[in-house]
Amino acid sequence: MTERLVPDLRPNPAILIGAGGALALVSAAFLPWPVAIASTVLGMLMIAGADVDARTYLLPDAVTFGATLAGIVAAPLIDSLDTWSDPWLAAVSAAARAIGCAAVLALLRSLYARTRQQEGLGFGDVKLAAAVGAWLPLDAIPLCFALAASAALVCALIAQLRGHIVERATRLPFGAFLCPSLWLVFYAGALSI
Repeated sequence: MTERLVPDLRPNPAILIGAGGALALVSAAFLPWPVAIASTVLGMLMIAGADVDARTYLLPDAVTFGATLAGIVAAPLIDSLDTWSDPWLAAVSAAARAIGCAAVLALLRSLYARTRQQEGLGFGDVKLAAAVGAWLPLDAIPLCFALAASAALVCALIAQLRGHIVERATRLPFGAFLCPSLWLVFYAGALSI
């Protein structure tokens, strides 16, 4: 009987503490305190997700579900600072965007797999899309995915220029690009609050 090795889904503590500390300082310096706390929570989760996905090609459920839940919980607080709207409406809107964003990526994943007869996106990416929907307003979601896809393409190009073989079937940890993109787009939007 062969044992199946389970990858370590824990983030590197040095990366989490170092990058998370820097992110917390930047958030505290430029954002109102409730948004700075939300930015720090999101940032820590995204640092953990990017680190783990870059090493293992897996996104831990603690990161994806944690980020989605945190986005829904933070939505009333963040929305009240910006528009003074109904807090329940903000939470329901964040949950609806999360479901819609995950559904679109699940459909894209399914269509790609059916067309190409191979997996192109993992379920972790679909679950991370829910977090994108929970944290970002509708008009910022395409920007987040465009930023992540552009960063992934640049990394693939750099890898090819450095002599690595990059083919159609070469695996890329998309979550390692989508995680920082989510935080950057959220942070940029929060600066206007």
